[in-house]
Amino acid sequence: MLENLSYSALAGQVFGLVALVICVAAFASKSDDRLLMLLISANVAFALQFVFFGSWTAAVLTMLVIVRIILARRYMGSKAVMVGVLLASGIAAFFTWQSWVDFLPMAAMVLGTFAMFLLRGIPMRVFLGLAATLWMLNNVVIGSVGGTLAEGLIVVTNIITIIRLARAKRKYPDVFD
Repeated sequence: MLENLSYSALAGQVFGLVALVICVAAFASKSDDRLLMLLISANVAFALQFVFFGSWTAAVLTMLVIVRIILARRYMGSKAVMVGVLLASGIAAFFTWQSWVDFLPMAAMVLGTFAMFLLRGIPMRVFLGLAATLWMLNNVVIGSVGGTLAEGLIVVTNIITIIRLARAKRKYPDVFD
């Protein structure tokens, strides 16, 4: 199987697997700051993966995901900053668009941006889970094993967290106003 891969595709697979390892480490972290730094590192690996697979829209949008993470933490709730991120994403997609597959990372970027800037708790995680599902589908289409597994891990982790939050909300309704 590996003998049929080009060097570029092989490098893409390696970076996808690196992203997977970093994602596992990130979700195992109890520190929010460490989680953020690891997620930024994972997105650098994802961007390199997309470059090696020739998926330019996904690569550029993944780099913008890093900027979005930082901006959403700093400007939580800011519709103006959110619109700026969405405009930058739209412009980047316009200049790198290659095929229908590029719709997947663009839709994921829109859902994730909306979630990170305007939502919290379960609604935010639902939108981030939908975004991760779109990223996972993108990885399936381009053939990235590590990327597919990493996004699948994110989807499953999100579902588990949503269930845990919903149970906690039912058990302690006064805490979740």
